[in-house]
Amino acid sequence: MKILTKLLAAVIACSFAASITVQAGTHADGDQPSTDPEWSELIASMDKMHMAMGAIKRSGNADVDFVRLMLPHHQAAIDMAKTQLVYGKDAQMRRLAQEIITDQQSEIDLMQRWLKQRESGHPTGNHTPAPDIKKDN
Repeated sequence: MKILTKLLAAVIACSFAASITVQAGTHADGDQPSTDPEWSELIASMDKMHMAMGAIKRSGNADVDFVRLMLPHHQAAIDMAKTQLVYGKDAQMRRLAQEIITDQQSEIDLMQRWLKQRESGHPTGNHTPAPDIKKDN
């Protein structure tokens, strides 16, 4: 449990530090002007994520903490992908952005349902059967 808590804290700290570095203009691709609307929207998505993640209080349950932290992370991915669809030109990146929106929203829905079940006192546990792995020798 302590390892997961330390890992989650490190992820949040690194994400926050990366956001500050990017905002300060010290990012490796610092030639982008900060008044660029695409860049501003991407940074705003990250800032919103960092604020949301930073506001989450530790529950003491590694599963709940993981899900609560992943929700804003996934939402930020959706927000950034929507920005890509507005400003991006590359067909492959636009397809990727659309897939991110679809996949991340599906995962958000799953995590929200899971949290709701936990909060209602009916934890479902892991009912996904383990894959049947057989060797063909």
